[in-house]
Amino acid sequence: MLKDRTVVSEAAWAWMEPLLPSSAGRRGGRWRDHRQVVEAISWKYRTGSPWRELPERFGPWQTAYERLTRWSADGTWARLLARAQTDADAAGELDWLVAVDSTVVRVHQHGANARRVGGNAATVSGDDRKDGAADSRRAGGSPE
Repeated sequence: MLKDRTVVSEAAWAWMEPLLPSSAGRRGGRWRDHRQVVEAISWKYRTGSPWRELPERFGPWQTAYERLTRWSADGTWARLLARAQTDADAAGELDWLVAVDSTVVRVHQHGANARRVGGNAATVSGDDRKDGAADSRRAGGSPE
């Protein structure tokens, strides 16, 4: 077993490191090493383990969790994803094919039997509802 086993490859880290925020100019103490925190976050999602079961080699679980939420809020993860997609697309490694199977698309239970008088059922005025009730009486239904 390797003592310094990593979750993120050296090539991936070399690509990612310059895109991560710097702790220079921030108040408070120094940040824990980005590599260790990214390794911790990657390990957590790769294994599906709870945060509290993070191995000691990654440092405190709270640090990894807080960095994950901070980078989610400030858009760091979104920038990394956009850059990865751009790089993969430029290299011809990305296929943008999307397929939707209509058998999994369903109407909400309240929308299945709803009568559309004009527009969305939530935006129908009181007058439109009365007209709809009159129509249903003419069709042999009972008024609401």
